[in-house]
Amino acid sequence: MKESMYRSRAPLRVSFCGGGTDVSPYPEERGGVVLSATINKYAYASLAPRSDKGITITSLDYDVVAKYEHGDGVTFDGNLDLVKAVIHRLGGDSGLDLFVHSDAPPGSGLGSSSTLVVALIGAFREWLSKPLTDYEIAELAYQIERVDMKIAGGRQDQYAATFGGFNFIEFSKDFTVVNPLRMKPFILNELEYRLLLCYTGETRLSAGILKRQTDSYVSKKEEVVKALDGLKEDTMQMKNALLLGKLDLLGELLHEAWLKKKNLDREISSNRIDDLYSIAREHGALGGKILGAGGGGYLLTLCKFDKKHIVAEKLENAGGQIVEFGFEFRGLDTWKAE
Repeated sequence: MKESMYRSRAPLRVSFCGGGTDVSPYPEERGGVVLSATINKYAYASLAPRSDKGITITSLDYDVVAKYEHGDGVTFDGNLDLVKAVIHRLGGDSGLDLFVHSDAPPGSGLGSSSTLVVALIGAFREWLSKPLTDYEIAELAYQIERVDMKIAGGRQDQYAATFGGFNFIEFSKDFTVVNPLRMKPFILNELEYRLLLCYTGETRLSAGILKRQTDSYVSKKEEVVKALDGLKEDTMQMKNALLLGKLDLLGELLHEAWLKKKNLDREISSNRIDDLYSIAREHGALGGKILGAGGGGYLLTLCKFDKKHIVAEKLENAGGQIVEFGFEFRGLDTWKAE
């Protein structure tokens, strides 16, 4: 009898503001907040149990395969290490074949690495019938990535991918709270209509940027502390602007927050990013930001409704790649394929 295949899908996210305030030790000491929304781009995992002890991991994006057996011990050698870390935590004693892929590469700024961990946990939950809540899944994903694997970063991506939708997420020493935003359909439609997502053509792993940012905060570098405090205040103002449908104000706040974010680390922006952003602003973008920790990936801009097509054309002429997207209101999905 053929074994079932267990599949999962978790959505990637765009973060409007607050990234950095979710990176320890800032939230434990001062409290962090993030405003984000998930989109219809995903990370996927498929799990097929085996009758032996063999484990095979296949990345369908990069045609990379890792093989080992239960009992041999896990070798973290830079080859699909995050996947191995999830298996180490949740894999049990049986062999399995795992297939993973994502709609965006690591370093894109859409939270793809953390989202993949969430998707993997979802596949194991489906297979092993583990009674994990959304909060437990998000926290486990954080522990695997940040504690077990010691990859620098915050908490927002794991919670966004697990819960899905538009959320105002609060981070503190003792808890994380996901506040879903109830927005009028006309606001959502208008926001989606006016947002523009542009791939810059560059990716950069965020760990170096985040480590320097954290070191600067720990040493109480005034410019960084002030920028993080300012981003937290901007996040609260953006939430209010969004709920009230004041999208022009949201665009202006995005611009102000981007200027603050660039003060967190010298490599958050680059000459290319600055050029693309200037082009967008010159031709009708009210504001925007590089998604994720910075350094490359996707540029998100909020445009005047009658200028969006012009901004898109100018960015593509400058070498950017416009990516169509829509909002996704579901979080982690899992199912069994017979």
